[in-house]
Amino acid sequence: MTDQHLHKVVHEGVGPVALLVHGALGSRSYWNDNISALQTVCRPVVIELWGHGKSPSPEERKRYEPHGYVDEFENIRKELQVERMWLIGQSMGAALVMHYAVSHPDRVAGLIITNSASGFAEPTEWQERNRTMVSKIADQVDEEGVECLRDSWVNPGRSKRIAASTLKLLANEFSEHTAAGISASFRVTNYALPLGESLEEITAPVLFTNGVEEERFQRHLPRVKKISGVEIVELPASHAVNAHDPAGWNQAAIDFITRHPISGD
Repeated sequence: MTDQHLHKVVHEGVGPVALLVHGALGSRSYWNDNISALQTVCRPVVIELWGHGKSPSPEERKRYEPHGYVDEFENIRKELQVERMWLIGQSMGAALVMHYAVSHPDRVAGLIITNSASGFAEPTEWQERNRTMVSKIADQVDEEGVECLRDSWVNPGRSKRIAASTLKLLANEFSEHTAAGISASFRVTNYALPLGESLEEITAPVLFTNGVEEERFQRHLPRVKKISGVEIVELPASHAVNAHDPAGWNQAAIDFITRHPISGD
């Protein structure tokens, strides 16, 4: 049904709208330790990916593709009646907001993104990984349901480096995920995420917050630097950068947004 839309939580704040997009198996509380800090410089709007948390699980595969998310983000921008907005993304969410930045450059005030192998990997290599390892995860979800991934390495909510209060919220929200939505996210969204040479088309200011302790991501840094003028801040964190080091990430985000005001703010 095309009348289905992503679930969003609109927070009060000072400044421009900022769309926050989590990664695979995350949910609205993934940003729990960042919201209050962001509210001092923007109005955070937290969305949940298809099949995650309170978002529906559309039957049409095309809605799970990057351009399907781009359309949803654009609908949210129009609904909120803003000309431009900030985009903040983690992992899969980082790749998706970069796709939006390529498609709608005039609507983007800036981006703050974290480690995203899906966005920065060499496309052919990533798609082969999807056909093998990732598709097997989707097969397991189809057969056993989402609960089979609760204790899996792919679930950000199992990281003991995230604040206990946030982990409790994520654990509750994990139960809201649907097998159909999670499976499609792995099969369809994940497969199509690498931006390849399109990275060079991003024109907005970009802050890349690098969780340096995620060693397997570091080989993708040369591709991060394909983004013109990208600023890189290194933080003592692994994949869930903003949740592992909220103090460091929050300060970096606040400084970057403050240095790049939208004309008329």
